[in-house]
Amino acid sequence: MGYPAAPTLTATWIRHMEEVPEAVWDEMAQPLATPFLEWSWLNDMERSGSVGANAGWLPCHLTVYRGKTLVGAAPMYLKGHSYGEFVFDHQWADLAERLGVQYYPKLLGMAPFTPAEGYQFLIAPGEDERAVTLAMVEAIDTFCDRNDISGCHFLYVDPQWRATMTQLGFSEWLHHGYVWQNHNFQSFDDYLGMFNANQRRNIKRERKSMETAGLRLEAVTGDAISKPLCNLMYDFYADTCDKFGWWGSKYLTRKFFQLIHHDYRHRMVFFAAYGEDDANHDNSHPVGMSFCLTKGDRLYGRYWGSTLEMSNLHFNACYYAPVEWAIANNITLFDPGAGGRHKKRRGFPALGNYSLHRFYEPRLQTLLTRYISEVNELEQKEIDAINADLPLKLP
Repeated sequence: MGYPAAPTLTATWIRHMEEVPEAVWDEMAQPLATPFLEWSWLNDMERSGSVGANAGWLPCHLTVYRGKTLVGAAPMYLKGHSYGEFVFDHQWADLAERLGVQYYPKLLGMAPFTPAEGYQFLIAPGEDERAVTLAMVEAIDTFCDRNDISGCHFLYVDPQWRATMTQLGFSEWLHHGYVWQNHNFQSFDDYLGMFNANQRRNIKRERKSMETAGLRLEAVTGDAISKPLCNLMYDFYADTCDKFGWWGSKYLTRKFFQLIHHDYRHRMVFFAAYGEDDANHDNSHPVGMSFCLTKGDRLYGRYWGSTLEMSNLHFNACYYAPVEWAIANNITLFDPGAGGRHKKRRGFPALGNYSLHRFYEPRLQTLLTRYISEVNELEQKEIDAINADLPLKLP
């Protein structure tokens, strides 16, 4: 007696997150450690105009169906530049220009403007992950070949997924960020115990300066985050970006901050600084604030800003208050975001992360596979050198 054949896998490229129902997408995204691949976060990027053709981030999401059932998806973008990625591939673009190769557009897989590890394909529960992954890679290869796309790149990838993709021919490129890990700390004093005596005194002094300045820091979470507070967070974010000019990485619109208040505040944590002379007494007018997201045992720092020119406020709102909250809430990993000049002396050692790359132009692919191991060795030496010069002992 024969049996009906299982429906074949069909790949479809879509231009809007709204083409997939939220519940269907999130059935695959919510079990993941990262919060940045969930439907609301990605859809609000599009609805707010933070990503789109005008921003040079053209949504080109891959979906895979078995019959009428969505079994795989990948948020992806066609890029006409390399801004907002925090993986600086300009040397590859320059090399392509010298070779007479058109580097852009390129196909990119990442959560826009978010240098946080965890990107991977979304696979429906109960599916054969390898079969769906193979179908998705084949769809990407075909798409890039037909449209003369120079390369496909995945940034800040999940470590286990990276192993799968390297077996399928993608080259891994090592980078580093600065990440705090909870070594079974029971209190902030346990965290301070990692440091040498001199840096311990420095951190205590920086913490004490908040009280001296008449400031208090409070964690505001979930439904306690008001619409005005979200709107103010945009003002802080925009002002901080403007101070850094071209390097400010100002990509998000005010509408994005308004949308996530409705759609995503259940994952949000604001660390807000209030003055003693706060006339409103309603916690809606902090003088400085940092914006974090949390999911499971992870905490992610995103943006910050202040109306005060006080460097210690930055350290407290972006590092010390989140670390204290992380310890109290059983967070095992806190990624504070891009940059590292201040982080590495405050309990955030350098930690490797990877991007994955495949060029469809033969000369670029040959150079990538020939030299990427050398590049990674040099990066690992940089990570080791940073961590050998920290004012703390790593477990």
